[in-house]
Amino acid sequence: MLLPVLLQTVGILLGVFLLSLLVSGVSGLWLVQSLLWYVAVGALLRSAWKVLHWWHEVLIVTDKRFMINSGIVQTKNSMMPITKVTDMSFMRPFFGQILGYGTLRVESAGQKQDLERIEYLPRPEEVFTAISELIFGDKKQPRSHMLQPPRASRRGRRFVR
Repeated sequence: MLLPVLLQTVGILLGVFLLSLLVSGVSGLWLVQSLLWYVAVGALLRSAWKVLHWWHEVLIVTDKRFMINSGIVQTKNSMMPITKVTDMSFMRPFFGQILGYGTLRVESAGQKQDLERIEYLPRPEEVFTAISELIFGDKKQPRSHMLQPPRASRRGRRFVR
């Protein structure tokens, strides 16, 4: 969700800049140039809104359920019992390896869930290991790996255990 929006914004800004350079040489097209810059401001505002929406998404994992809370004006809460999880995997694309994010895929018994794909998740291997140990590990043994909360300077997604 976030990377395509940022790439679209960069593309729109680049296109507006190039068209503005072409139009600036022609007299009488100041209105077109102004409209192009309004389009650029609109693209930046859309990108800022998407980033803010992404920043406010919270993933909560307890010993009983998964929950994702997201939204700014209208909030959405999705929940799935942890006993329904049958399989998990994570993927890190090329940019994800560089920037430290990935996608967590959660398969559940029964119908399709909102939590099937959790995209742009920071440190997906640590989240995967902690959740796998919680779901599939021996419940009587103390956990060897605890997911540390993310640093404050990084992403807004928070993990609560």
